[in-house]
Amino acid sequence: MFSPPHVRVRSALRPILVALTSLLLLSTMFTGTASAHGSITSPATRNYGCWERWGHDHLNPNMAQQDPMCWQAWQANPNAMWNWNGLYRENLRGNHRGSIPDGQLCSGGRAEGGRYNALDAVGAWQTTRLPSSSNFSVTLTDQARHGADYFQIYVTRQGVNTATQPLRWSDLELIRTTGSYAPAETTVISNLSAPGRTGRHVVYTIWQASHLDQSYYLCSDVTFG
Repeated sequence: MFSPPHVRVRSALRPILVALTSLLLLSTMFTGTASAHGSITSPATRNYGCWERWGHDHLNPNMAQQDPMCWQAWQANPNAMWNWNGLYRENLRGNHRGSIPDGQLCSGGRAEGGRYNALDAVGAWQTTRLPSSSNFSVTLTDQARHGADYFQIYVTRQGVNTATQPLRWSDLELIRTTGSYAPAETTVISNLSAPGRTGRHVVYTIWQASHLDQSYYLCSDVTFG
């Protein structure tokens, strides 16, 4: 049966239009949530590291053996990884210790209705290796350009083993409180020093954003030396 040329053209274009629509939906799903806020990307936070290593292959059962802490986090709530930049609390007025209980530091006190609870799980999270504890840096990726009123950067004390015990405020030493930073996509806080540290540690960063009373609580597992 003969089809007019304009009908044949529309039929040929239909699969292309369907494919383009699908790509647009996928783009919205995976980049829309990941462009709203920010996080520490170096050394990688727990959920950013899990997203970076496994976001392209997060259903791979090999993760259970190769990266078990990420596996349990993906199983608990995949949105905690897709939304690696959304771990914050609002209107705490700088009362960080009073608002975030011991054992819940890495989830920001069960922020976002408990989305990030698996980040508090005790175990041997994969670490970023840093050459020295006497000179290192922390990098914020701030896609929304919120800026910062200040950063507070802590490092666990020597002898604290976060692979076997929950992280507590008393485990941390404050090594830097910064001034304000203008809005930028990337902010690097350099020349940080935590003398005497070797082996596994947690670098704990509080980022107080400037646009609102919005506080981010970010755990980065590292190995010094």
